[in-house]
Amino acid sequence: MRIGHAGMAVKRASEKTKSGKVFGQRRKTPEMFRVGLYARVSTQDQQTIPLQIRAMREYAVARGWTIVLQVKEVGSGASERELRQKLIEAARRREIDIVLVWSLDRWGRSLPDLFTTLEELNHLSVAFVSLTEALDLTTPTGRAMAGLLSVFAQFEHEILRERVRAGLAHARENGKRLGRPATAAVKSSEIRKLHRAGVSKAEIARRLNIGRTSVRRILGTAR
Repeated sequence: MRIGHAGMAVKRASEKTKSGKVFGQRRKTPEMFRVGLYARVSTQDQQTIPLQIRAMREYAVARGWTIVLQVKEVGSGASERELRQKLIEAARRREIDIVLVWSLDRWGRSLPDLFTTLEELNHLSVAFVSLTEALDLTTPTGRAMAGLLSVFAQFEHEILRERVRAGLAHARENGKRLGRPATAAVKSSEIRKLHRAGVSKAEIARRLNIGRTSVRRILGTAR
């Protein structure tokens, strides 16, 4: 994310705070909810973390929430979100009531991953708010939007499954053998030759870099 975009988001958050409205809604009486903040950037974009944190802190203050945990994570888009687990574990321990993130793509690795984590938070009665998408699961409208996420997650799952099926069918049509290679079976003649020469089964397995069970199975079928 470019700094210019982050700066505009910070400005919008500040304006909402000053106006007394959050996501276009009139602020309610502040409730002392405990919130955990999550910011994530790529290794090439680390300078935007302070901007994300600032905007989220301003938003939390505007809602009257108490910030009890703040997580900053740096990594590539495809990498595991290891530090994110700190927030999930805090939710499981009932230490936070709300998870506040900069944007959905910072939180979820994929749509199914996003839905799975949101579903767990919902099961734990922990709300979820994404600042830039104006997704607020503390409101009825936000919870309805979360229901749509489950539909899209299932859709993505079906698309991926169809692609896998198509790929397997194409491989079969072209005569490609699927599944794990039959390493031990290919070496069956060599296994029997070594065994006739008096080499132990354990030594055969070591020399041919295969499992002892495979050696015993092949020698057993030769009887």
